[in-house]
Order: sequence, then C-alpha cells, then structure tokens
Amino acid sequence: MTGALSPSRAADFKQCPLKYRFRAIDGLDEPPSPAAARGTLVHAVLEELFELPAPERTPEAAQALVPGRWAAMVQERPELAEMLAADPERDEESWYAEASRLVGRWFELEDPTRLEPAERELRVEADVDGLLLRGIVDRLDVAPTGEVRVVDYKTGRSPSERFESQALFQMKFYALVLWRTTGRVPDLLQLVYLADRQVVRYQPDEHDLRGLERTVRAIWTAIEQASATGDFRPRPSRLCAWCDFKPLCPAFGGTPPTMPVPEVPAVPTGTPTVGVPDVTVAVDDPPALAGETVRSAG
Repeated sequence: MTGALSPSRAADFKQCPLKYRFRAIDGLDEPPSPAAARGTLVHAVLEELFELPAPERTPEAAQALVPGRWAAMVQERPELAEMLAADPERDEESWYAEASRLVGRWFELEDPTRLEPAERELRVEADVDGLLLRGIVDRLDVAPTGEVRVVDYKTGRSPSERFESQALFQMKFYALVLWRTTGRVPDLLQLVYLADRQVVRYQPDEHDLRGLERTVRAIWTAIEQASATGDFRPRPSRLCAWCDFKPLCPAFGGTPPTMPVPEVPAVPTGTPTVGVPDVTVAVDDPPALAGETVRSAG
C-alpha cells in the first residue's frame, strides 16, 4: 500500500494510534488552542519580517506586524476570534503583548539583519519506495560556501535532554526528505525555542538518516497493519490530559465514532510510542560532531 506521512502524523501514531486515527482517518476537528494559535501567529510574523530590507528588520518592525498577521489569521479562521473572546484571562491587547514578547526574544537568539534565508515555509516531499514523506520547513539557510541549515521556531520551552530526541525527530525527518530530494545531507539542524531563549543544534549524517528512514518505514508498516484490521488502540499517558479527543477515548469511558472504510489517507503535516523503534540522539558538549546535540542560550 502506498501512502503519505508527515512528521506530525508519524509522531501522533507513535504517541497514540487512536489519536492518529481520529486526526488522519476520521478527520475530526479540534478546537483552536491559544498555544497553537500563538505559535502560528509568531511563525507568520517571523516569516513576513524577511520581506523587509535587512536594515529594517528590527524588533519594533517585527512587533508592528503582529496585529496585521492576527487579523489575516482571523479572517481565514473566524473561530480564532471566538477562542480569544471566550478566554477570560486574555483580551486583544494582552494577546498581542504575549506574541510580541516571543517575537522580541527571537532577536536575542538570531540577528535577521545578517540573514537572507534561501527558503521560508518551504514545502518538502520525497518518495521513498512508494511512501511519500512530506512536511513544511520554517526556514532554510544556505551559506555562501554552500552549507545548508534547517531552522525551526518553537514558541514553547525547550525540552530536557531526556526528551531532546523526540524534539529532534521532526528536524531529522526534514533532513531525510531534503537528503532524498537533493542528495545532500543538511549540515545543521537548528531548533530555536523562544519561551526560554534556547537554541538546540544537531549535525546529522547519512548513518543517522538511514536509521530514521528505517524507523519511519516501521511506523508506516504499523499504520498499514492497524488500518487493515481497524485496530487503532489508545495508548494512555500523561499527555491525555491535554487531548481534545479524550471524551471519545475508550480508555476514559468514551466511544469512538464508527471506523470509516479502512483506508490509509495521504496525510498533511513533529514530536514523538507503540511498537516501533524510537529515534535516539546522543547529547554531548561542543564542538558539535555528527550525531551530537549542542545547546546554547541567548
């Protein structure tokens, strides 16, 4: 069976097969959350900032973009305005202030006046033996000397080193797709965490990405098996407390909707567990060699 997989859907299945089913097969809607909406807003501002000439990419200019980007998001998804109106702890002014604070922190970690991204919000995909891998890269930098850096913005806090490999799963997924489409392994993967001003850097190599490819294929095989039998079992964890599908989950007394005709869909666009191998990342001190992670604070 052929199909498509993104890092977020792969992470869903690893975390909880039933969650994958609800999102990818049942196509159930989830109400917008303030955290997700704020993340989308900040990403949109940081993308648009690079439309300005380099000398004009200042914190003030970036923060001035916040209201306009939010208005555009609300026009596309009116339920975002309803989400904000229903939150007694936030009004429009405090919402802008939260987003502006995160945008401002980015300037403590990177200097946009010295950056000219090769790509922003880049859609990438690669066919790997009939399985389409795809996703969206926040930013792709190419140095004059040819080095390639994949950058992803995160508006939350950086994970502890114990969970760092899960956070890097998405980035290594993108590196795998870029390697399979260009023949070149990206030189650096960089996660920029705005909430606590942390930057996590990782240098992948071919051995690394071949291992990830095996992991992704194992995930897809498990998805195919679950689709053939309709057996998408819940995998309860602490993350259930934040799951919008909890009322439908049999682990909590709920009843899932009738399973659609078994079919594995082409999936849109991670972080990761079910019976597939986990991605492991070694953590070491600088300098960063292939297969090592380096953290730095702003």
